[in-house]
Amino acid sequence: MKKLTKPILRIVFILASIGSLYFVPWILVKAWILPLPDTVQEQLEEGIGHGFDGMIVYVDQAGKPAEFYAAGWHDRKNKIPAYPQALFKIASITKLYVAVATAKLVKANRLSLDKTLAEYFPALAGRIENAERITLRMMVQHRSGIPNFVDHPDYWTKPPKNKQETLEYALDLPADFEPGEDYGYSNTNYMLISDLIDNVLGYPHQQYIKEEILIPLGLKNTFGSLHEVNIEDVMSGYYVGVDKDFKTEDTGLMLATAEDVGIFLRALNDGSVFKDGEQEIYSSIYEYNHTGLLVGYQSMAEYHKDIDTVIIQFNNTTNFDGYDWNLAEIIYNRIVKIVRNRDS
Repeated sequence: MKKLTKPILRIVFILASIGSLYFVPWILVKAWILPLPDTVQEQLEEGIGHGFDGMIVYVDQAGKPAEFYAAGWHDRKNKIPAYPQALFKIASITKLYVAVATAKLVKANRLSLDKTLAEYFPALAGRIENAERITLRMMVQHRSGIPNFVDHPDYWTKPPKNKQETLEYALDLPADFEPGEDYGYSNTNYMLISDLIDNVLGYPHQQYIKEEILIPLGLKNTFGSLHEVNIEDVMSGYYVGVDKDFKTEDTGLMLATAEDVGIFLRALNDGSVFKDGEQEIYSSIYEYNHTGLLVGYQSMAEYHKDIDTVIIQFNNTTNFDGYDWNLAEIIYNRIVKIVRNRDS
């Protein structure tokens, strides 16, 4: 076979790249190739132009005052503009708080990472495969193989009404993999861990998180459930094509302002959220950044070590059949670039 020359190879590469764009939604290509704005606020306004109803961004760069940004609607129906201090459903970012609580309780010898699910929940021994071999450590690390309840085919068409109904969507099913042999993100793990903490303490894990994490960090705008807040302070959440505001849906997960999440995330990464010996345990079991996704709510929380900066982004529009998550990631990455460029 004749060897291709470099010019021909370049042409083949370009044609292949153009061909691949046929399968990529134009909105993502557009968001990616547009010239990078000079400011975070301009990038948020651009994001609203891409179809998000409302966005909030918090930037905490070491040695500089915290920055607050917002664009679009806090409440589309009532024409209330987005504002940075709004409460937001942070979805799976909640797992960071639960993992910190777990590390603290392990250090206090109230939980054991090597104890099994069957030992902690004997009633589930016959309903979750491998329960006698799944350890708490595996659950925290998403290495248990326990099916994710949101993957159940009826979860979205017949939403569970309470925690027990939610758990039922993960019971009596084959394991996704053998315990400890793979990684599989599963919300079921953390629902069970939260229940375990409740059982060990004898009171709600939300109270423990408040006492051991929120109060010491001075976080007064982080809450364990929707019942603790003024609903008007919660940013509205929208699903593309559905004429409904999802802010009144109680998910049982935490709510917080972007600033509170940012303060917590910096404390998590610099270790100030921990007492002696706790960070070593945490580092062995979980991560230091997280994202969250619920109907109507997308959240991203990440610490960027190279610029010693925490950046939190909230978007209140989702479409699980579309590309909103990819679009949000593009916008987030562009904001990171803007912040980096300011220091160059």
